[in-house]
Amino acid sequence: MLTRRNFILSGSVAAAAALLIPSFACTAAEKVVGLQLYSLRDDLPKDVKGTIEKVANAGFKEVETYGFSIKDQFWGLTPTQFKKLLDANGLKAVSGHYSLGSYLTDGNTAELKAAIDAAKVLGSEYVTIPWLDESIRKNADDYKKIALKMNEAGRMCTDSGLRLAYHNHNFEFEKQGDTTGYEILLKETDKKLVDFELDLYWVVRSGNDPSKLFKENPGRFTMWHVKDMDKTDPALNAEVGTGSINFKAIFAEAKLSGMKHFFVEHETNYKPNPIESVTASCAYIKKELI
Repeated sequence: MLTRRNFILSGSVAAAAALLIPSFACTAAEKVVGLQLYSLRDDLPKDVKGTIEKVANAGFKEVETYGFSIKDQFWGLTPTQFKKLLDANGLKAVSGHYSLGSYLTDGNTAELKAAIDAAKVLGSEYVTIPWLDESIRKNADDYKKIALKMNEAGRMCTDSGLRLAYHNHNFEFEKQGDTTGYEILLKETDKKLVDFELDLYWVVRSGNDPSKLFKENPGRFTMWHVKDMDKTDPALNAEVGTGSINFKAIFAEAKLSGMKHFFVEHETNYKPNPIESVTASCAYIKKELI
């Protein structure tokens, strides 16, 4: 029989238990699994409609785009046409990887402005810089110049109701004197203007600890890329949950990170094929991580 005393005790125990649950679990119902469409780069340009349908059928609800340009748009589709295709499949493009043309080299804003316009049509939240050409990141001063340009681009995005984000690989963690390129970008960019999309695989591959980054820069990593590391060959990806990265520990610190969205991404080592690989990763994340 449940007496008032037992009810109060059981309620207290439940409340105490809730404090022990990782912060991400408290909002699991609100989280959905996203996919970086670059994972399907061999199929998407050949059959945009069919590939997007497969993404939705695989269980994803959000996507991150790649490959946009003024000339080719989204694989031949205008932002408006692509938005209709996503809507028809229950998908939202919350972020996109945009090369920004030569903006980071010479300040030309043509592609940046086009990216902002495209992102607004898609209803996105982020314009994300996916890569830095080796020619513009040779030393610490180069990274400081890049940070200044990111702040300027971030202001343009903010003025348009968007956020600018930066996606890392492993080269940013190389030493630049007594610091690293990534530390410079974190320090020299305005947190009011620039967010970071942390590629968890590349952080671990570079010998760094995502948890340490979260603690040193709380709230700055509003997006993640989630891909596992092959246990035999670290240069290869693996389906999430089958590799060597401890994602449960990382997801437990989602709140400290500031993570709002995350995207499965596979760059290498598809087994048995791209769509089945990302489908397997999606299923594992839903069952084990959120």
